[in-house]
Amino acid sequence: MGDLTNRRALVTGGASGLGKAISQAFADAGATVIVADVNAESAEAVAEEIGGEAWTVNLADTSALDGIDLDVDILVNNAGIQRIHPITEFPLEEWRLINTLMLEAPFVLTKAVLPKMCERGWGRIINLSSVHGLRASANKSAYVAAKHGLMGLTKTTALEAGPHGVTCNAINPGYVLTPLVKGQIADQAKTNGISEDEVIEKVFLGHSAVPKLAEPEDVAAIALFLAGKHADLINGSAHSIDGGWTSA
Repeated sequence: MGDLTNRRALVTGGASGLGKAISQAFADAGATVIVADVNAESAEAVAEEIGGEAWTVNLADTSALDGIDLDVDILVNNAGIQRIHPITEFPLEEWRLINTLMLEAPFVLTKAVLPKMCERGWGRIINLSSVHGLRASANKSAYVAAKHGLMGLTKTTALEAGPHGVTCNAINPGYVLTPLVKGQIADQAKTNGISEDEVIEKVFLGHSAVPKLAEPEDVAAIALFLAGKHADLINGSAHSIDGGWTSA
């Protein structure tokens, strides 16, 4: 079910968090994984660990990437950042950075991989969106806009590429226990003088019907399924892993 033998996969932001978990899951399933990350040392370390390849790349420099030719069977657009400000105080440079990295870069990479995928008659594009691709939160306008845009790109790609045997889908996690989120939990506990368990319950699980945060491996398992042979007819869809956040 999860056999990716002889497949080549490109995972952006592959050196940490969700990207690392997905890279590991794909490698365990037999794929050769290109770990793309702005952090050269981390990308090389993960690539060595999983027997893959490292690609040090600044995905925010989309002009340098436009027109490249990438030959892979699977593309996972995962790289992302977060900045939090009210709209009236949101620096334009930060807005542009988020939307370039999290919407424009996936477009450029999708454009780069589609010709070879369509030529072979098989391909998988998996976009790591977010619950914020389906819902909004205050003070996250750039992130929410980028993720909503990524959902639109996912659906359009699905329509254009589907007839050629290439699918495109999105995974929409809520909060996931990545090192970044664990750091945020610790920071908020210290700042507010409460326990980390209280932070998880009141802040991170405030919208969830299930009293548990997802692990990176949970998201990687969905990505592995979408990349496999049993997902031929799953196309243009959003796969939530949010404990019921989007059910309300």
